[in-house]
Amino acid sequence: MKRTAPASLMLLVVAIAFLGCSRQEPAPPAARPAAPPVATGSVSAGTATTPASTVPPAPAAARPAAIATADGESSGVRAEVTELKRTSGGTLSLKFTMINDSDKPVSFGYTFVDPALETTDYGGIGGLHLIDPVGKKKYFVARDSEGKCVCSQKVADIAKGGRTNLWAKFPAPPDDVQQISIVIPHFSPMDDVPLSR
Repeated sequence: MKRTAPASLMLLVVAIAFLGCSRQEPAPPAARPAAPPVATGSVSAGTATTPASTVPPAPAAARPAAIATADGESSGVRAEVTELKRTSGGTLSLKFTMINDSDKPVSFGYTFVDPALETTDYGGIGGLHLIDPVGKKKYFVARDSEGKCVCSQKVADIAKGGRTNLWAKFPAPPDDVQQISIVIPHFSPMDDVPLSR
């Protein structure tokens, strides 16, 4: 009998031991994040609802910055113009917000109408106009074929502490007019308001 068998066997045992020591163990599984708590409240269509207090509130929409402001004749009422822009068709678009920080509502009714068209304008803002002091020209709110203003109409009264977004279209002044005055009935005029494109 040859003596090499035990040596071969010994080499085999050493190789297995070596391989066994060098083999890497798999890493333990990463800890899973904890599941959100399930509310014990109502269940709808087989899914649990979470309490309202755990849902973060949605961010408030940013309001556009005012390019001009005016105080009203009534204390605590003001207007903030957010856009005065040349638009297609040779028109000018005015957007503004009326804010009521007074202790009583702001009524529209006949307050902001063109006196010559008060029945048609009732509840609207047809009495607004623009003044080009250089060209010495007044621009009235655009009107449709029935004489109705192309502007906010049937506007609800603004409760105390409330605000309302309003708009009006005007014929556009010549291209060389870069600034214009905005006149809202019962508000101080807003002079040198820039026109954008």
